[in-house]
Amino acid sequence: MDIADIELRHLRYFVAVAEELHFGRAAQRLHIAQPPLSQQIRKLEEAVGHPLLLRTSRNVRLTAAGEELLKRAQQTLRKVAEDIHNTRRIGRGEVGTLTVGFIASAMLTVLPKMLSEYRNRFPEVELRLREFYTSALLRALRDGTADLGFTRDAGEEETLQTEILLPEPYIAVVSARHPLASRMSIRMDELRSEPFVLFSPEVGHNAWDKVMRLCQQGGFRPKIVQEAPHWLTILRLVGTGLGVTIAPACVERIADQEVRCIKLRNSKVFSHLELAYRAETLTELEETFLSLARKTFRRQPA
Repeated sequence: MDIADIELRHLRYFVAVAEELHFGRAAQRLHIAQPPLSQQIRKLEEAVGHPLLLRTSRNVRLTAAGEELLKRAQQTLRKVAEDIHNTRRIGRGEVGTLTVGFIASAMLTVLPKMLSEYRNRFPEVELRLREFYTSALLRALRDGTADLGFTRDAGEEETLQTEILLPEPYIAVVSARHPLASRMSIRMDELRSEPFVLFSPEVGHNAWDKVMRLCQQGGFRPKIVQEAPHWLTILRLVGTGLGVTIAPACVERIADQEVRCIKLRNSKVFSHLELAYRAETLTELEETFLSLARKTFRRQPA
């Protein structure tokens, strides 16, 4: 046998014999018959070019070459086992780097809890979190600078897969000093004459269109007196009495005593928190993350 013909099984056979120093016990350990084991060890010695074992009728001993090969063969087998183990972990999505984009309002849902659970379950995944507006996040997903994204009202995308995680009703937000502040619910048309503080359509065109659709159902187009990029800013401006706004229900979680959140009656328009990704190139790492995200949001009460 040539040295190029040495296989891992030859090393396993040799290690078993070298550790047991007994061909019978080694054969039992390997679950093979003793004659083929002896034959494979002789072939290994031929390939090495030196005897590895000294055999007598009473015992088996290692030669100096055998002692050296034992150390190296044990290291080789451990390394192969470790490589296979790590490869399997990568295949199961337990190791690697994952860049996840999100929009700010997603952090007002169960998303932070889900991310914490993911980090605890997969500590060897380098999870990179990046905040975007929906429009910018969609671009990042298309060009590959983000692997997965939590979007709001992205809608259908030609090159991306989007799935709804959480449908949220819209609420009205008014100053605590507003005449409507004591109401539990209102109709959309009751905001007809109010000035509005809203986000820019460039932040997310579909989200903007949904708010416009709500206003149209109330029979008006809103008079926007101020645009702001973040919900916290919008709520602070509403709290000063600058105007009113329409927001996804999760925004109530950051409302302070300066504003009041009011349900909208008979509204059939919902804001959708979504999961967006490139379906055609999904890796096991991404699939594992998607699976946990879906399970987490399914457990969240509607």
